[in-house]
Amino acid sequence: MIIPKVYTGCLISLILASGANALAVPDSGKDNRVEWNLQQHWPTAGKTLDMVHSLDGKVVYILNDKQVVQVFNSQGQLQGSIPVEEGVSAIDIAPKGEKLYLINNKNQTFSSIGVSFVIDVDISGSPFKGPANAPVTIALFTDFE
Repeated sequence: MIIPKVYTGCLISLILASGANALAVPDSGKDNRVEWNLQQHWPTAGKTLDMVHSLDGKVVYILNDKQVVQVFNSQGQLQGSIPVEEGVSAIDIAPKGEKLYLINNKNQTFSSIGVSFVIDVDISGSPFKGPANAPVTIALFTDFE
């Protein structure tokens, strides 16, 4: 049986939100017309207050009680942490994960943070012309008529 992403995300939320009690949840089971199986499990820093994942399922954002949003890839590897103001209690993201939205109930504010990811590109063995340590200049012409 294939579990839709929405239900998988809810299950992951429940597991992550329960912290140390996550081990008490059976790895798999069935109740009436609902079946489940544990697909991922990784530790988070602090108590989870909120979480959201990108629509493509590649990135998970977790807000904790230490005023940090942790960003994980789909394999559970921490990609980085974004510090947030005290009072941030809810998060959401833009559809492609390029913006992080924060709700601060203490200050009664909304914030939008642009997020981008550094991606390593392996260029070993790639062809090139000229010295390997040559400086590179990129020129952008935007005034064409």
